[in-house]
Amino acid sequence: MSKTILVTGGAGYIGSHICKALSKKGYRPVVYDDLSHGNLWSVRWGPFVKGSIHDHASLTTTIEHYEPFAVIHLAGSIHAREAIIKPSQFYYNNTEGSRILLQALIDNGIGFCVFSSTAAVYGNPKYLPIDEDHPKAPLNAYGKSKWAVETMLEDFEHAYGLQFASLRYFNACGADPEGDLGESHPQETHLIPLAIAAAMEKRGPLSLFGNHHPTPDGTAIRDYVHVTDLAEAHILALEHLLEEKGKLCLNLGTGQGYSVLEVLRSIQEISGRDVPYQIQPSFTHDSSILVANATKALTLLGWTPRYSDLSTIIKTAWQWYLSQEEAVV
Repeated sequence: MSKTILVTGGAGYIGSHICKALSKKGYRPVVYDDLSHGNLWSVRWGPFVKGSIHDHASLTTTIEHYEPFAVIHLAGSIHAREAIIKPSQFYYNNTEGSRILLQALIDNGIGFCVFSSTAAVYGNPKYLPIDEDHPKAPLNAYGKSKWAVETMLEDFEHAYGLQFASLRYFNACGADPEGDLGESHPQETHLIPLAIAAAMEKRGPLSLFGNHHPTPDGTAIRDYVHVTDLAEAHILALEHLLEEKGKLCLNLGTGQGYSVLEVLRSIQEISGRDVPYQIQPSFTHDSSILVANATKALTLLGWTPRYSDLSTIIKTAWQWYLSQEEAVV
């Protein structure tokens, strides 16, 4: 069997870490990315094709040339708060783009797809920790567009035999422990890189959206999972599909939640620098607590996060941003 895997969105934050992990395991990742959010400098472990998942012809040409046996699909829009004001963009990029990609897979005989989904498909939790059977009630076009792709995958599996894994991330974070990669978005919205930038005085005070949540310190609690652990889970999921066939829908998280203020305190302890912040009005679509039950990933894949304790997450992220600052100097 071919060892080549097409990685859509492979120049992005999570995608680039996945490509490195694939290369270490003996696979050849082919990055397919339009670079609207990705970085060309992060493409270092296989060929690169600049292309859109909306372009069936380009996808077909790429598949015919490189002959991948599977696709890891990460391309799409990810900013949940932007989805509230630009829902059309999210349905176009995430749902329609995925439909065109899946059609290209079927048309070209590719039978395996690992899909980057999200914990946002659950909406406000009815109970905690959240398991895979939790009701699906996404709050905005980000979660809804991802849930639409999950249901599409179910239909494609039934009709065409496409084997798939939908991996529902909780909060991806951290940086490559070896220092090769880190989080770098054109318009950053994630807590940890924004807080580190504030500590480095590269921006003004961090905006914290709400401190009246029903949590011990009033700030929202999230389940943070290291990007290197996420990358490993994608490979394990794909290899499970190859051995067992069928389909997977799995949470990727740790079962441990940390509040926003706990994250800021960890950054201050590790960096030795203050993280200035200002409280802003909370978003109506923000859940107070999101924590995963990821027992299924452990049971089915043998996946155990190795880097997802808060200290390691912050240390790897801090070292990455520090190295970038030194590189500029």
